[in-house]
Parts: sequence; structure tokens; C-alpha cells
Amino acid sequence: MTFLVHLFYDRRMIKADIVNKVAEVSEISRVKAAQAVDTVIEGLRNALARGQRIELRGFGVFQVKQRKKGIGRNPKTGVEVKIPPGNTIRFKPGKELRNLL
Repeated sequence: MTFLVHLFYDRRMIKADIVNKVAEVSEISRVKAAQAVDTVIEGLRNALARGQRIELRGFGVFQVKQRKKGIGRNPKTGVEVKIPPGNTIRFKPGKELRNLL
């Protein structure tokens, strides 16, 4: 967990920062670290596309939830807009992550 604390200590982080940290901590090249990060992200993306729940102990849970149809409002014009039913991704932080904040 200390890896995650140091990794996310800064206010802003991009994928390159994660790759650099993985390369540094694992003592591997940035190219191999980028491949590893890309592989993990692709696996997460594919699992969510299949509707699977992803649980990362100590970090949190990603899951696909169904969104009901509804009526929204265009904030600029005030015109009502129909919102179709669909799926959305929800993230629920784990206990350890919540305790960090």
C-alpha cells in the first residue's frame, strides 16, 4: 500500500507518471513498464466491457451499473433532453484508500 501512497501523493498524475514509478520501483526499463501498465489497463477495460466486477483489495471496486432512462436539462438552454437507459462504470474506494483521505 505504501507504493500507492507514494504513487498518488501528487495532486495531478498522468499515465506516464505511473509508468515511471513502475519502472523505478521494479527496476525495469520504461518500455517494459509501459507495456505492463498498458496490459493492466487493457485487462481492466476488457473486463468492464464484459460487465465484470473488478476488485482490487485495499484500493477499491469498479463495477458496471445499469442507468435508468430519465429526463435531463441542457444547462445552457434549459431545454429538456431524454436520457436513454444504458450502462455506466462506478468506483467504490476500499477502506484503506478512504482512510488515506
